[in-house]
Amino acid sequence: MSDALQNVLSEIDAANAQDPRMDEGQPEALLYGQRMSAECDRLFPDAPEILQIAARGQHIERWVLKRADYPEGRAGYLKWRRDLGAHHASRVSGFMAAAGYGAEDCADVEKMLRKEGIKRDDNVQALEDIICFVFLKWYFAPFAAKHPDDKVLRIVEKTARKMSAEGRARVLREFELPAPLAAAFA
Repeated sequence: MSDALQNVLSEIDAANAQDPRMDEGQPEALLYGQRMSAECDRLFPDAPEILQIAARGQHIERWVLKRADYPEGRAGYLKWRRDLGAHHASRVSGFMAAAGYGAEDCADVEKMLRKEGIKRDDNVQALEDIICFVFLKWYFAPFAAKHPDDKVLRIVEKTARKMSAEGRARVLREFELPAPLAAAFA
């Protein structure tokens, strides 16, 4: 691991360690970033540094912009998500620039964190696949337990649509899903 990469990951972790929300005894955003890095390493062992950085910084300081501060409904939700993506992109690219990464690498990570180019850009798509695997592995079961089956199916279908064909095939190999949910990944 290069010194620049280590510096950026350390800065992201330091920022995420400030998360007041806790999960398994750790700041929630810090744990999420570690899970993202673990899945990045597992799914893409030869990932370029920019993908490793984007994975770790995916939810940097997510608690700063609260969903409750935005209007109810889909439009409010989408505005919140766009603002979060811009915040994540700005914070992470700032750490990258301070660590000596060039403008092109910073711009590429910003694009990845804003989800610009899903299905068109290999790195953006790889990040989306990592996000989906993290959701399925650690967050899906608690989500499903709180929501009706029809909503769970809709979320699984949306998740599958965002994934690459390779990612969907891997989900079917790695997860035991009920038939209606598995069908979304076929």
